[in-house]
Formats: sequence, C-alpha cells, structure tokens
Amino acid sequence: MIRKQIDLLKKPFAKGSKFERFAPAVNAFDTFLFVPNHTTKKGAHIRDAVDLKRTMVTVIIALIPALIYGTYNTGYQYYTQTDEAFTFMDAFIHGSFKILPMIAVSYGVGLAIEFAFAVYRGHEVNEGYLVTGLLIPMIMPVDIPLWMVGLSVAFAVFIAKEAFGGTGMNILNPALTARAFAFFAYPTYMSGNKVWVSEASNVDGISGETILGSLASGVSVDYSMFEMFSGAIPGSIAETSTLWVLVGGAILIFTGVGSWRIMLGGVIGAAFMGYMFNLWGANNLMQFDWYSHLIVGGFAFGIVFMATDPVSAAQTNRGKWIYGILVGILCILIRVFNPAYPEGVMLAILLMNVFAPTIDHYVVQSNVNRRLKRKQNSTTVQTAQL
Repeated sequence: MIRKQIDLLKKPFAKGSKFERFAPAVNAFDTFLFVPNHTTKKGAHIRDAVDLKRTMVTVIIALIPALIYGTYNTGYQYYTQTDEAFTFMDAFIHGSFKILPMIAVSYGVGLAIEFAFAVYRGHEVNEGYLVTGLLIPMIMPVDIPLWMVGLSVAFAVFIAKEAFGGTGMNILNPALTARAFAFFAYPTYMSGNKVWVSEASNVDGISGETILGSLASGVSVDYSMFEMFSGAIPGSIAETSTLWVLVGGAILIFTGVGSWRIMLGGVIGAAFMGYMFNLWGANNLMQFDWYSHLIVGGFAFGIVFMATDPVSAAQTNRGKWIYGILVGILCILIRVFNPAYPEGVMLAILLMNVFAPTIDHYVVQSNVNRRLKRKQNSTTVQTAQL
C-alpha cells in the first residue's frame, strides 16, 4: 500500500513532467523507506546488500545507547543540583525536553540545505546526513541556544560538506566542523563551569565544570573511576559515558562499519602520550592517570564515532594505524598544553582529517616502491643465473 501511494506521489515529478526539477527531494522519501528500484547499467559494479543507507542506519543504531544515557545524564545532573528525589524516568523526561529540540533543529536545518542542493544540482539526496544530524546535538552542551545549533549545522553543511561536492567528497568531519564553529564563534556557550549541565533556575552557584576543565584550572576532582567510566559526570550530551560508547563501538566493529585499527591506534597513541606525561608530572593534567585520560572528555566518543568516519579518515590499513595513533597522541598533547581548551579530541581529529590523504599517499607509494625494488632484485637474480 505504501509503495503504491509513493508511486502516485512521484508521478507529477517524473521525467518530462512539470515538476521534474524537484524530483530529487521527492525521491529522497522513497529511498528512505525502500531499497532504490534501479540498478547500474554500465561500468564496473558489484552486487552487495550493504549500501549507504544501511551503513548510516547501523551507525545510528550504534549511537542510540550513548544517546539514551546522555539524555538520562542530562536530567541526572539537573536534579542533583536541586537535591530533589527523582526516578530514572524523571531524569530521562527532563533530558528529552532539552535534547529532542536540538535534534529536531539539527535535522530540520541540515536536511533543508541538503534538499536545496540536491534540487539545485539535479542529483539525488543521499543518506549521509542521517548520522551527522544526530552527531551534532550529541556533542554540544545541553543549554546551548537552538539558533546556535542551527547556525552551526548550516556552516558545517555548507562549508565542510557541500562546498567539496557533498557526501563522500568532504575532507573534514561535518559534525566536528559544526562543533568547532560553535566553539570559536560562541566560546562562552561552549566552555566554562556552567554550560555542561541543564541549569536549575532556583539554584545559585551552579558548578557544571568538566573533569578536564577543573584539572586545567588547577582544581582537583573527586569523581570515582566508576563515575567517570559510566558517565555520571558533566560534559557534552552523549560523550560522558565510555561504557555505552564502547557498546556502540562494538556494534560498529562487529558490522564492519567502523575501523578497529583506527580505534585501537587512537587508544595506543593516547595511552602512550598520557604515560609519558605521567612521568613528567609538571601540572594536574600531566599527573592525571594515563588510563583516566581514555575515559573522560570526548576521547572515547571521538575515536569511535568521529575518527572512524570512512570519508575523512585514512583508507589504507597501514594508514589507519598511523592515523589513529596520531589522533590519540595529538588529543593528549592539546589537552595538556592548551589549558584554555583542555578537550583536544576535536582539534586532533580535524587536523588528522587534513593529513589523512597524505598518509594514504605515502603508504601506497611505499608499497609501490617496495614491489618495484623486489621486481628489480628478482630481475637481477635471473640475469645473474643466465
């Protein structure tokens, strides 16, 4: 029944019809609900059950555990300010009232721009923004104004994505580009000791500073390892719980969507650099246990869901190891040496996005040179035998 209704809806937008120009926008609803009803007619191609839509849906499924906990934690942080008795549902409902409008704005603004570009360029709308539209609000402070979310989304889609040709062509992760824009354009809404928790109007002197922010300010923290690992701490909406991020990471690895090489490389790089700073121990961030660096801030979320972006990350197997290790190293370096911005994973990933093609180039060139050398040696041996 749904198939027939969509076919009737698409008739005025068919080729040669009056509204043919707007066909990409209408076809987007078709491909969202059904497998595309066309096949490749020429050129090399393969038959595979995995397409872009299924890949994006898999990532969204992997994000859901962290999103659900982040929604609860938003309410939890709110109610702990007021000292009121509350249940899981009380906290979850409060968090939903804060987070759902951000998600709606992200998808509304982003998809509107995507549809406009599809109509203007005359190509079909792809499913690339399905994940980006959910990632952007998940890495934002809970009390950021909605218009800032919308403006950040517009900047990311225009500059980080469509300017390079759309999905599959961008060199920077769009979600991190949105956060970087918000951070540098509106720093007071993206840092400080009050932006990371939902503010209670009847409470004065709210303290919602992140662990890394407190350490950078020279203030010690008293959170337990369990609290840091489970995520019952201030922070971006869905970045605080390493436990649920790891659940999402397991889904990505099991389905083959996320690169385990990048994830493991990032952990190795961050652990190594954190351990080196532990030996130095010049300030609070250097003295912070190396394993604690792995479970606080946005490191876990970034290395699982951002660094593994198949478009902006390295593509070769050896390149993925190099890329992941450098992301981990740079993340801890930025945390320690930039007290004004102790969370370094965003800048580390964006920087390595730029260098990912260079890494792949030298990896491929190294393989070519090694094979040429092997061929030359083989030719030399054959000549000597003759």
